[in-house]
Amino acid sequence: MLAALKRDWLFNIRGDLLSGIVVALALIPEAIAFSIIAGVDPKVGLYASFCIATIIAFVGGRPGMISAATGAMALVMVTLVKEHGLQYLLVATLLTGIFQIIAGYLRLGELMRFVSRSVVTGFVNALGILIFMAQLPELTNVTWHVYAMTAAGLGIIYLFPRVPKVGQWLPSPLVCIISLTIVAIIWNIDVRTVGDMGQLPDTLPVFLWPDVPWNLETLWIVLPYSLGLAVVGILESMMTSTIVDDLTDTQSDRNRECKGQGIANIGAGLFGGMAGCAMIGQSIINVKSGGRGRLSTLTAGVFLLILILVLDEWLRQIPMAALVAVMIMVSIGTFSWSSIRDLKRYPLSTNIVMLSTVVVVVATHNLAIGVGVGVLLASLFFANKVGHYLHISESINNEGTERRYNVVGQVFFSASEKFIAAFDFKEAVDRVVIDLTQAHFWDITAVGALDKVVIKFRREGADVEVLGLNQASATIVDRFGVHDKASAEDILNSH
Repeated sequence: MLAALKRDWLFNIRGDLLSGIVVALALIPEAIAFSIIAGVDPKVGLYASFCIATIIAFVGGRPGMISAATGAMALVMVTLVKEHGLQYLLVATLLTGIFQIIAGYLRLGELMRFVSRSVVTGFVNALGILIFMAQLPELTNVTWHVYAMTAAGLGIIYLFPRVPKVGQWLPSPLVCIISLTIVAIIWNIDVRTVGDMGQLPDTLPVFLWPDVPWNLETLWIVLPYSLGLAVVGILESMMTSTIVDDLTDTQSDRNRECKGQGIANIGAGLFGGMAGCAMIGQSIINVKSGGRGRLSTLTAGVFLLILILVLDEWLRQIPMAALVAVMIMVSIGTFSWSSIRDLKRYPLSTNIVMLSTVVVVVATHNLAIGVGVGVLLASLFFANKVGHYLHISESINNEGTERRYNVVGQVFFSASEKFIAAFDFKEAVDRVVIDLTQAHFWDITAVGALDKVVIKFRREGADVEVLGLNQASATIVDRFGVHDKASAEDILNSH
């Protein structure tokens, strides 16, 4: 117990506390902005961010990862809020949490192993672009002061770590936010601030049971939105955990993270918050600011609440330019610059998968669709590539009465036509031997191809022997094959 406490909570106290403060500051404008996107009051996003970050710190499967209200989730719930209102959103949030807990118990987090590295690279590149694009409204049609403060903020972020001693233990994004806020207050610089984003709540979140008719009609209204939120939330959380794993050289428990996201969303829904998930931008801020353990996530959630309730007067005066500088740093750090260099070195199929993921995510602003397209393309390219590793050689005995075919490779849906085309059914031989010792049959399409070959040879009057099937291939052939059944000819003719 003490060992686990130290491992997850107490091994990096100073780094986690400082990084959590930085993340809390960066969460506020994002939570307000996402609330506006979803069409709800800013306090809904802020309460959600507090609840989710605080709960996930205890029940999540990836220490050091930040979860809160997100833009990807906000986009899914827009129509529900517009047509049915906040109360139905709270029901959808509760149902989303239930679906995510079920997904965790079904071990759906393990599906991340089917997401290729090229898809992950495309995902983070698209996210880096989207994070940068999200800052452009704060840099459009503004005075020169905004550009100057943003440039100064970036200078502090990248140069402060080089300051001897102090630069190594104080996160430069925190220094950036504090410094620019002091400058803006002292010189009374007229720039957009956090207070201009929307009204901050002035009370603690309270338990709020959704005021809706609890019947099947309500369930059918929220069900499609809850399923969409659950999928997007799990996908973004799993992708974020993969990135944080790489940054920290540690391993996350993805199935526990699915359950944790579900519990956190239920907590958010019961306290008047919207559904959320892991945030890649804030998670990267946390890691780059020194956060590694669960304490950093808890600090972000708790300090967020302290900021909006106790330090709200100071909070309102933080210039948006300071937070823009931090988010630009995140976008630069998120983007995989090496992937541009590797375009010449990597195979064309890998580059197509990566670029397609980037284009679809940026075009749709929907991370789930982009990743889905990337995974689909990667699967098609893989199936096509493996299908080419099928080789069939042939030989005939001295008398010319027996033809032997040796099959080497993987036989599945993509290679089935090539498998059939390799046999000469019109050759006049008495006996055909198909040696499958070095082959593997994967699906019913492959079994159907074998059936077709054997029965066509028999129709031409040849005696066919199939030998060398490994145990796994023999099992699927015995179960679904028809060439060794009495009615094989009838089955083939029926098709």
